[in-house]
Amino acid sequence: MGILLVLIANTGFAQKMKKADKALMERIQAHVSFLADDKLEGRRTGTNGEKLAYEYISNEFSKAGLLAKGNNNSFIQQFPVYEGKQINNASHLIINDNELKLEKEYFPLAFSANNFTESATALALQESGSVWLIDIDDKLKENKNNPHFDLAEAIKTMTDAAADKGATALIVYNTGKTEDNLKFEPKSKIELAKIPVLYLTKDAQKAYLKDKAAILDIKLKVDIGEKNRAGHNVIGYVDNNAATTIVIGGHYDHLGYGEDHNSLHTSTTPMIHNGADDNASGTAAVIELGKMLKKSKFKNNNYVLVCFSGEELGLFGSKYFIDNAGIDISTINYMINMDMIGRLNDSTHGLTIGGYGTSPVWGRVLTPKNDYFSVKFDSSGTGPSDHSSFYRKDIPVLFFFTGTHTDYHKPSDDADKLNYDGEVKVVKYIYDIVAATNKLPKLQFTKTREVAMSGKSSFKVSLGIMPDYAFGSSGVRADGISDGKPAQKAGLKAGDILLQLGEYKFSDVQSYMEVLSKFKKGDATTVKVKRGEQVLTFDIVF
Repeated sequence: MGILLVLIANTGFAQKMKKADKALMERIQAHVSFLADDKLEGRRTGTNGEKLAYEYISNEFSKAGLLAKGNNNSFIQQFPVYEGKQINNASHLIINDNELKLEKEYFPLAFSANNFTESATALALQESGSVWLIDIDDKLKENKNNPHFDLAEAIKTMTDAAADKGATALIVYNTGKTEDNLKFEPKSKIELAKIPVLYLTKDAQKAYLKDKAAILDIKLKVDIGEKNRAGHNVIGYVDNNAATTIVIGGHYDHLGYGEDHNSLHTSTTPMIHNGADDNASGTAAVIELGKMLKKSKFKNNNYVLVCFSGEELGLFGSKYFIDNAGIDISTINYMINMDMIGRLNDSTHGLTIGGYGTSPVWGRVLTPKNDYFSVKFDSSGTGPSDHSSFYRKDIPVLFFFTGTHTDYHKPSDDADKLNYDGEVKVVKYIYDIVAATNKLPKLQFTKTREVAMSGKSSFKVSLGIMPDYAFGSSGVRADGISDGKPAQKAGLKAGDILLQLGEYKFSDVQSYMEVLSKFKKGDATTVKVKRGEQVLTFDIVF
């Protein structure tokens, strides 16, 4: 009870500081107004808007007297963001000494193997040791009324079958009137084919395939590589020479113009997504808490203040930080994450606090009976925000959230819609939690139930894995395995790459979720995973 009394006393004392509250509110409003301004173009990771944002945050950290904890004595920690695949300049296709134009006349398919080959090829023959050409018109006609037909998967199967018969590469083309809609798909997670596979456009067919009896001298090379952009975390540090460190964080990136297809905006016209609540609000709070903790008398912990980028793409920034923190993560006491804390309802004062079950101490420090907030606790340490990256490393977490709204992931999430007085109260509440834990021993960690990162609750079953949303290859990588769930009982381990459930294959988290929805409690099936270089099959019961 002593801890709780400290928390209530601090809150009561803070509420009397009207002048200080107003100044804090004005600073928060200034931060949000800058970060959510149109000139930052939605703070999409890797853009100039992100740069303007991280320079602003760095400057605020510097003015607060925080130590730079990023790369090269700066506040910035750069990290890679996998964007998919790209066709490298070395790729080419030459037919009868004519070099074809990429995109206009040909392109490799994203699941093509990388290789060079050349051969004299008869269009009408398919001989071992040569390049094969196949018209996909018949395949399209056969499956015209098949809603489950996947042309790309069918071509992948055709390619591997051709390779087994000695083909050195496969070139596909379409002489029919049925649109195939094939293009180079940078985010394709179809497993790589055994040999190069390219698509010849209508223009190229007319130019080079007119004579069915001709011998074609073909030289081709496919060179497909990874495409990455750089994201940037902003890290400040308060060094109290303490044995333990508290991390206070929130993401500052947002959706840009919706280029990454994570917007809920229904218009086809690209618009700036300013992300005032999501998450300029949390970023402003990190900045102000950094100032407050730098000046505070709470010296029993060090403090890391970190604004993450890449959260909207799959927690890239926080995942990179926790693996490259610059401090021993075993010394991290706990992590507080603030994501969308700017829309407190003036009537209900509803505040959701996640991570309540990640340490037994939270049950003593926090209470639903608060002088101002109507607090809803969520015990889980996971969810669709950056605290999940810390929970997966067995670090206690708290996640603060004032609720969703109709402007979520839309261009209408603007600065004038925030409840700044409400955010001040949230910031002070979090400050009081830090105060209440100041003289406590390092918090004990406890595991909790897991929640789906997608926020969906319609599934009848759960396998019990925490997907790695930043994984760039085919399949679903398990970032963690939940206790007592089918995956753990079957023997799956963190790091396993899931490829198939029963008869259903999947290539990414979205298709995995679709497959999962086909099962119900009590169903017995198998799960195929890749572990290192091995492909293993496990029996599971949901």
